[in-house]
Amino acid sequence: MAHDKPFDLPVLGSPTADTHAHLDMLDDPAGALERAAVAGVMFVVTVADVTEAPLGTFDELPVWLSECERRFEEWDLPQVAPPSVRIIVGIHPHNAKGFTTDVQQTLLTLAKDPRVGGIGEIGLDFHYDHSPRDHQRRAFEAQLETARILDLPVAVHLREAHEEGLAILRNQGIPEAGCVIHCFTEGPKTAELFLELGCDISFAGPVTFAKADAIREAVAAVPLENLLAETDSPFMAPAPYRGRPNEPAWVTLTIEKIAEIKLTSPAEVAEAVMANARRVFGRDRG
Repeated sequence: MAHDKPFDLPVLGSPTADTHAHLDMLDDPAGALERAAVAGVMFVVTVADVTEAPLGTFDELPVWLSECERRFEEWDLPQVAPPSVRIIVGIHPHNAKGFTTDVQQTLLTLAKDPRVGGIGEIGLDFHYDHSPRDHQRRAFEAQLETARILDLPVAVHLREAHEEGLAILRNQGIPEAGCVIHCFTEGPKTAELFLELGCDISFAGPVTFAKADAIREAVAAVPLENLLAETDSPFMAPAPYRGRPNEPAWVTLTIEKIAEIKLTSPAEVAEAVMANARRVFGRDRG
């Protein structure tokens, strides 16, 4: 059975995108895509980590989309189509200790799939340090080079490592295809440093959190042409669903808050997010 239709979510007035989700971590990926489409989220970027059975995403994506379409027929909503889904593939900094020559070769092979829109998520996480920092640095730098070779953008994860991440990006240069700082949680001064490099900035559920004033100041500082929105599903659900498993439909709540911060309409932000998502992750690769 399909889940309840998400008619209680904001009506943005324009189709939009969730530029970072982990569909393979959701209990019901097909249902999440169904609810996303009904909410107007028509472009979803999902992550496949090379060290965590990535073929599950590559193999199951057609099944999720087919089941999503079947559920629309069940709801008698034939005019609603499943979202377009692009995959980003890479090695998360948590898993950098597993970045071997064989893993690198698997990454190169998977990244050639036409459904792949970028390399990610890659970067540095000095909060948890699940992998030694020298392993994180090597994996980050190697994957930046892979993105350049394949002419793909990168989605960058930085936690308590923004200064060093910025230095690596400055030293190597961002890929010509683009660089997204995923789930940005710093203030406006840090955002401006990444913007100066040519990066785009993506905001997630924390924008809606009560004590997130610095993040909201960063939202105000990022031009719409460089701004993306995401859920990072199933993590960091926006208010009022904080603490529950997140899903792509709920990016609408983040976009609504961004519009409030920027003193513009949700439709304008939704449209900009969609345009930016397609620019970065949606290029046709045949």
